[in-house]
Amino acid sequence: MIDLYYWTTPNGHKITMFLEESGLSYRIVPVNIGAGEQFAPDFLRISPNNRIPAIVDHAPADGGEPLSVFESGAILLYLADKIGRFIPQDLRGRNLALQWLFWQMGGLGPMAGQNHHFGQYAPEQIPYAIQRYVKETSRLYAVLNKHLADGREFIAGDYSIADMACYPWIVPHERQRQRLEDFEHLARWFERVRQRPATERAYARASEFNKSPVVDDAAKKILFGQDASSVR
Repeated sequence: MIDLYYWTTPNGHKITMFLEESGLSYRIVPVNIGAGEQFAPDFLRISPNNRIPAIVDHAPADGGEPLSVFESGAILLYLADKIGRFIPQDLRGRNLALQWLFWQMGGLGPMAGQNHHFGQYAPEQIPYAIQRYVKETSRLYAVLNKHLADGREFIAGDYSIADMACYPWIVPHERQRQRLEDFEHLARWFERVRQRPATERAYARASEFNKSPVVDDAAKKILFGQDASSVR
């Protein structure tokens, strides 16, 4: 059994996508980040960076005590290694998948996240910041589009954690001021992932926990007002 500490964000969706694909038994433990539930002491013992997602595996491969993992990329890799699926088993394929996983973690996610922040949530519209992150998001879309231009169906050969990591950050492309029709190969890949039954099931689960995904002023203060004192 996997306990998934989850909220309805792109990083949260990555893990429900994996779990729905894998058939692993799992239980969602909702962590409403807009209400500050990520600061609960029990959660911080699992995820010291006070971010979702995180997991607890109650049946780790070493047969020991339950094992917790935080950071979405680390969780995807842990789960893929646990079941021996969704990551290539050969040296070159595995490294290709990991490169694109880290590309998402270090590039697409953070840049699209800043795009969301300055375009949707910042208390004032700062044209330079908006333009900066819209352009960088566009560049990253183009990088993935070019990679997919050789006709490959998925990012690293067969469907893998690289696809699961990237897809949720492309879902809000309109909020990111991107047009999928400008990226032919990425758009083809996006539709292929979107139509997978496990993807549909994963996104359907979101409505079970967050029926009104509105970030009000109180939530903004919690989400965007953190500093070192939030950790202390």
